[in-house]
Amino acid sequence: MKSYKLFAAEDRPLELQVRRALRGLPELTGAPVRIARGWGLRDRYGDSHAVTFVRARRIVFDCAASEFPRIFVREVFHFVWLRIGNAARKSFGDLLAAEIKNSARGELGWSAELRKLRLTAEDRANRTRRWRDYCCESFCDSGAWLFSGTASHEEYTLAASCRKLRRQWFVRALGNRQMPI
Repeated sequence: MKSYKLFAAEDRPLELQVRRALRGLPELTGAPVRIARGWGLRDRYGDSHAVTFVRARRIVFDCAASEFPRIFVREVFHFVWLRIGNAARKSFGDLLAAEIKNSARGELGWSAELRKLRLTAEDRANRTRRWRDYCCESFCDSGAWLFSGTASHEEYTLAASCRKLRRQWFVRALGNRQMPI
């Protein structure tokens, strides 16, 4: 099944945006996801470009057309994160812990950076909810950086050396296989 058939957009213009955004992604597999527009989206951290309801298999967007590919891919990666398994999630967390241990600053999106700035050493050591949330957001922002076609963005503040290691992790962990959503 073609990846675009996995996404049911509420209108034709949104469907076209989804199809364009999918071009850089490997083939996706899974149950359909509904895509809609919303206004004034917020989460516990403030205004939001999108909100993903993983269990309901639904994503609602409130972003400019120019931001849509990056935000769409980022939200799709929330579904991937859920399905890549504990070993891969732990491995990605270990990569992030090594970055922090080596004093790496920055991130590949404000969502991950905001959470990273709020972490404590205890969060990392005990793999608290705050740590796991950061790992998820960092994974999703990294996926958007890699697969959205947005080569540069003001939110891409992570050092090139760390970006290289993240790219290598994605190749090793996910390869060119189909990604489950």
